[in-house]
Amino acid sequence: MSESFHFQKMMMNPNFQKVMMKPAKPERNPFIIFSFFFILFLCAIASINGVRIDTIMKFGGCTFFSHNSSSSDDFLTLNFTSDPADDDIRILIGILTLPDQYHRRNFLRMIYGTQSPAGAKVDVKFVFCNLTKEDQKVLVALEIMRYDDIIILNCTENMNNGKTYTYFSSLPEMLNSTEGPSPPYHYVMKADDDTYLRLDNLVESMRPLPREDLYYGYVIPCPSMDPFVHYMSGMGYLVSWDIVEWIRVSEIPKKHMEGPEDKVFGDWIREGRRGKNRHTAKWAMYNYPEPPTRCTHELWPNTIAVHLLKNQEKWIQTLNYFNVTQNLKPSKLYHIP
Repeated sequence: MSESFHFQKMMMNPNFQKVMMKPAKPERNPFIIFSFFFILFLCAIASINGVRIDTIMKFGGCTFFSHNSSSSDDFLTLNFTSDPADDDIRILIGILTLPDQYHRRNFLRMIYGTQSPAGAKVDVKFVFCNLTKEDQKVLVALEIMRYDDIIILNCTENMNNGKTYTYFSSLPEMLNSTEGPSPPYHYVMKADDDTYLRLDNLVESMRPLPREDLYYGYVIPCPSMDPFVHYMSGMGYLVSWDIVEWIRVSEIPKKHMEGPEDKVFGDWIREGRRGKNRHTAKWAMYNYPEPPTRCTHELWPNTIAVHLLKNQEKWIQTLNYFNVTQNLKPSKLYHIP
């Protein structure tokens, strides 16, 4: 048969006619391409305006972006101007020490690294002036790489000639940032490296207190319970962030730096009419019981700070009293009676 005969026979087939008469589906490729580029455009606009990724995802349009958890967290953090958990207390504790005190710092890292106060962010940093020796430059750099808990001030090492001023006045420039909470800390503390701070009790004592114009510590003289009389002991005193900002800009501290640093600090507060809110934590803060003085008493459970732990024996007796190893987990790897 000829090809024309076969064609005529196919045309006469009813099924073939239904197929041929069925309208063709419109071409969808242009619509798909347009939609794809429109979604890209929306995602680009959202990124420019800092819209959170989870908001964009509601539209189902940006699922083709891949990211790990850390990069996502970093992106989201940039969009916060305040702490998402602002009810949590933020405290910076600066322990003033010396560059060569490597063993003391490692010991204190154990002391504070095993404390985790609930509902608070407490950062403990070690503070000293510029490094002067080659071994310090290597060993302190290794400490920073490993622990990231050191602040090096631009000063010559001293005790009562401006180190405390440099510490407080340097913090706003070091810590203020558009990327983190504002203020970076509610409170800043200066503490000695022979003071044992019990962070849970410290945080609990801070909860009912104001977060502005606050001056807190162990009031001197020792028999006094009136925080407005003189000043707070250098064992550990704390101020709110607004006072830290004031120290940075005020001329009062700049003109009066020499002398016992805790007394000098109290002079600044008095002359600047700061610290309208004051709190003495006495007798939850005190000197070690021996030798007995008017600033000492026996160790007791409600302690916030014990001062003058000048040797290993006093530290061990104090840590034993507070049973700091009670949460040691049993293991086949060790046996401690």
